[in-house]
Amino acid sequence: VSLFYLVGLFDLWAGIRTIFISSAGAYIIAKYVDGSFMPWTGFVFLMGHMSISHIYRQSANAPDKVDITGAQMVLVMKLTGFCWNVYDGRLKQEDLADFQKERALLQLPGLLDFAGFVLFFPSMFAGPSFDFVEYQRWITTTMFDLPQGVDPKHAPRTRKQRKIPRSGTPAAFKALTGLLWVFLFLRFSAWYNTEFVLSSAYMNYSLLRRIWILAMLGFATRMKYYGVWYLTEGACILSGLGYKGIDARTGRARWNRLENVDPWGIETAQNTRAYLESWNKNTNNWLRNYMYLRVTPKGERPGFRATLATFVTSAFWHGFYPGYYLSFLLAALLQTVAKNFRRYVRPFFLTPDGQRPTRYKMYYDAVSYLTTQMAFCFTTAPFVLLTLSASLLVWSRVYFYAVIGTAASMAFFASPAKSWLIRQQNARQKDVKWMQQQRQQQQASSPGPKLEHPIMGGGLPSDPGKVLDDAVREINEEVEVRKKRGLSVSMPRGADMKVAVEKKLGRKL
Repeated sequence: VSLFYLVGLFDLWAGIRTIFISSAGAYIIAKYVDGSFMPWTGFVFLMGHMSISHIYRQSANAPDKVDITGAQMVLVMKLTGFCWNVYDGRLKQEDLADFQKERALLQLPGLLDFAGFVLFFPSMFAGPSFDFVEYQRWITTTMFDLPQGVDPKHAPRTRKQRKIPRSGTPAAFKALTGLLWVFLFLRFSAWYNTEFVLSSAYMNYSLLRRIWILAMLGFATRMKYYGVWYLTEGACILSGLGYKGIDARTGRARWNRLENVDPWGIETAQNTRAYLESWNKNTNNWLRNYMYLRVTPKGERPGFRATLATFVTSAFWHGFYPGYYLSFLLAALLQTVAKNFRRYVRPFFLTPDGQRPTRYKMYYDAVSYLTTQMAFCFTTAPFVLLTLSASLLVWSRVYFYAVIGTAASMAFFASPAKSWLIRQQNARQKDVKWMQQQRQQQQASSPGPKLEHPIMGGGLPSDPGKVLDDAVREINEEVEVRKKRGLSVSMPRGADMKVAVEKKLGRKL
């Protein structure tokens, strides 16, 4: 089927050669190269080979022509992950993280299985990508085994003797939604396009209107990807590879294993993390698992170096248009700034213990949403415009507002203001800790029920004088009442006095 797509539909004879070189090279490297440099060797080879295709596509300057570059980009994700999985399979299991253990290949797969993995047609041209272990579990149908403790009566319905659950309904839903996104893209792209923001007519509008148009250009562009990724995900669901177990709450099959985009998560994102995690999820997983975490030394936390390496790799993976590098470099800086705001500013809009929002949190969320959306519509514009001159022209027409804002934020957090924010946070937390300690001390000193006259150690009242005064007052009141009624008043006997005192004290003498 993949060969039919390559040759029968798109006449990509050269594409067969490209795919063969990348897949054969990766398999040979994984088999014959040993040591810690093996996955990096595969990474350099695959990225270098793809660079040739990018350079050819960029020199041809024919965006309407279908070439093999898109399929090769998906293949690079699959094969670099394959090299890392083989490498992890050669390490001691106790040295691996849970993710590595789950995907490690203890032995090199056969050529037939590897070829099926490479040429899996539902995701060949536009993704989504996946690891070989997932493909292997799908082929052997172990992916569809019921987890322990699940009643077989609650198993998803299947057709006759098939183990793959019925997936026609979720696949059709994805396909219809994808077609709707494509239709909306065709409509919106006629109103908001690169030609308009580069024309002189764009400058006839106010600054706020120009920013709005820039945001709608980004939205129109995203709709194209929403449509394509929904269609390819629907194809993967129909094949069964999108299966992700049973939802413990509803008892129904989940089909989001290869979900590549969350439009609602993107369009309502209040911070860079939510925005990026909702976009091109499988590529983000690849970058995080096989670049971001791999360049970080063991035992250390990923920092700016890992973030920058990840964004540069993402830009290099996309190609060599200058716009890619402008977008990803600024996005890396934005992510660092966003982390600082979330770490040093956001806590002031939560209670000191960080558990509940304050009444001002809604304003912080509103500002965060507007800032995130405005920053990313500016940042992603070069990704659409591609060339350096066009990108800088459009940025200048909105006065480089995101660049200035990012630079100002970085300067702010590099100034003594950061230390002041930290001191203020520590002071709030100390107040909370002091209150908690006081509460604990009070509870420890009076663990029992509260008494009118608490008993101290040794069985004595905490205020003996007050107890005695109350006893004398009550006796005098009783004497006066008896006199008014004309009753005789006599002093109680010793035994009666003892009972009265014991009753008052609440204990035996």
